[in-house]
Amino acid sequence: MINPIKIFYPTFIIILSILYFNVFSTTKETKGKMNKLISKFLFLIYFFHQCYSQTKPNVVIVITDDQGYGEMSIHGNPVLKTPHLDELAEQSTQFSDFHTSPMCAPTRGSLITGMDPAKNGCVNVSSGRANLRKELTTIADIFSNNGYETGIFGKWHLGDNYPYRPQDRGFRESIWFPSSHIGSVPDYWGNDYFDDTYIHNGKREKFEGYCTDIFFDNAIKYIKKAESQSKPFMVYLSTNTPHWPFIAKQEDVKAIQKAFAKSVISKNNINNKEGLIKYLAMIRNIDTNVGRLRKFLEKNNLNKNTIFIFLTDNGSIWAPRYYDAGMRGEKTQFWEGGHRVPLFIHFPNGKFSTGMVDGLTQVQDILPTLIDLCDLKINRFLDFDGMSLVPQLKENKLLSEDRILVNAYSRMPGGFEYPSPYGQTLVTKEKSVVLWKEWRLFENRKLYNLKKDPMQTTDVLNHYPDVALKMKSHLNDWWKSVKDVANEPQRIVIGSDNENPMMLTACDWMDVFIDQQAQVKRGAEKNGYWLLDVEKNGTYEFELRRWPKELDRPLSKPEKGKQFIPLTQARLFINNVLHQDDYLPYSYEGAKIELKPEDKSATFKVDLKKGPIALHTWFDKSRYNTAFGAYYVYVKKL
Repeated sequence: MINPIKIFYPTFIIILSILYFNVFSTTKETKGKMNKLISKFLFLIYFFHQCYSQTKPNVVIVITDDQGYGEMSIHGNPVLKTPHLDELAEQSTQFSDFHTSPMCAPTRGSLITGMDPAKNGCVNVSSGRANLRKELTTIADIFSNNGYETGIFGKWHLGDNYPYRPQDRGFRESIWFPSSHIGSVPDYWGNDYFDDTYIHNGKREKFEGYCTDIFFDNAIKYIKKAESQSKPFMVYLSTNTPHWPFIAKQEDVKAIQKAFAKSVISKNNINNKEGLIKYLAMIRNIDTNVGRLRKFLEKNNLNKNTIFIFLTDNGSIWAPRYYDAGMRGEKTQFWEGGHRVPLFIHFPNGKFSTGMVDGLTQVQDILPTLIDLCDLKINRFLDFDGMSLVPQLKENKLLSEDRILVNAYSRMPGGFEYPSPYGQTLVTKEKSVVLWKEWRLFENRKLYNLKKDPMQTTDVLNHYPDVALKMKSHLNDWWKSVKDVANEPQRIVIGSDNENPMMLTACDWMDVFIDQQAQVKRGAEKNGYWLLDVEKNGTYEFELRRWPKELDRPLSKPEKGKQFIPLTQARLFINNVLHQDDYLPYSYEGAKIELKPEDKSATFKVDLKKGPIALHTWFDKSRYNTAFGAYYVYVKKL
């Protein structure tokens, strides 16, 4: 979009220069007139700039990871003090009945697209089902197409490879880490929250400091750059904290330890109190950074024209053990505590009413709301499952009591060592909760009334057949609309110039869970396959590794203190054909590479044609005795 400031500002400067030249070359009598004229021009520039900037609001979205509704002092937390989040809440429009998915990646997919997880492709946190459909328009696409600077800082979790990475989805600036958390299988080996290596615009780069501080620092730096260019900005600031592992700054830990010792729960029998203290310390650090960011916006006169949104991605992982905020459940569960979270929207220029908005809202509503607030143009029809909340923000209009929501996602594949066509990662109609007013239809089999039973202890399905029928009917209609696409895998592309060479990891094995570096360290005996899409005909090199390249470690060498696992052979299997290193199909007996103790990898070359394939790998301890699949495969089109 053309910025009129850039067109007219040089013209104003030229006119001012001429006027000033004339002031010094004219009589004293005319100088006064010239000065008045110059003042009018200066005021005109200022007025024009103000009017233009006010028509293009900036946007900052802060989303935290695994922080529940009760993890703020404004919501009654007995230990944690969050003065900056509390202040933001008091100055914002708050939503009392706001819902996300019970797990992080499906929530993020819905935020980015305004669509249900069952439609946008991101239904799980790993296991090959956390890639956002490549054909969808994202929030960053829309804002960048409308002249905004778009940046992401922190957690992405919607795809680690092309075409699913942030830089493929409309973000002009990206500092992020792959998968679900720092320390995941695709993450840079050994990242531990301090002085870590992240992906900066497609390249790994080392940063100094604590993870959350780094993401806020770079968001502020990016905002400064956008402001210096007179461009509006959309900043997506997505913290990895307070997600496990619980690693906090010492200053925050000490503060929480003192607060915990004085709290009413200090003598409660809480399992792993140290873990809880570190978890709350991470949130204290988030609160400090939110305050720092808001102070920066205010100091630079950006706060009034910035839409500041704060939310969390799912329910707490600690709530039932120490403070449940009056709700049953936690992350991954369909009880209310698993998916009802805070939402604060602050925009002084919008003249929104502060206080609470009642009625059902969901994370899918945020993108349609921003499109309306920022008057964004879209170049094609977008099938949002959310709705704009502008009437509620501007007019304090009540939400319709007819609104019914379906919250569904897939489960983690617990206990699966190899893909199953009937695994937990599939979305089904029954893996859901239906929300209508105070009613909750739980997994299509139990009905709860939150007004009479906020802790969801009494099933009243048989007492309210009309309510149950209405909600079941809505669920049936919803399922009919999504069932054909809900479980459609999103294939990773190989052979593209956009990412060649590239790294595949076990995090994307279909329907098998390997996403923690601790699993790689101990040699978790699991295997799976990648669903890939070959972009171009050609010869491809597949380098199979147990350890990532940055470790430069032999295949059989264990992590210190871990069990030794001798690996004697490697095998590659593509579309029902086993391959040897000269890329010709062989029988089982010949389809392998023998491994030496010092080998760090096994490399196969395969001729592939454009189109979809499935890739399997094996590392064997001996014939007929498989250890695990290759946790890392480096792919290169030759």
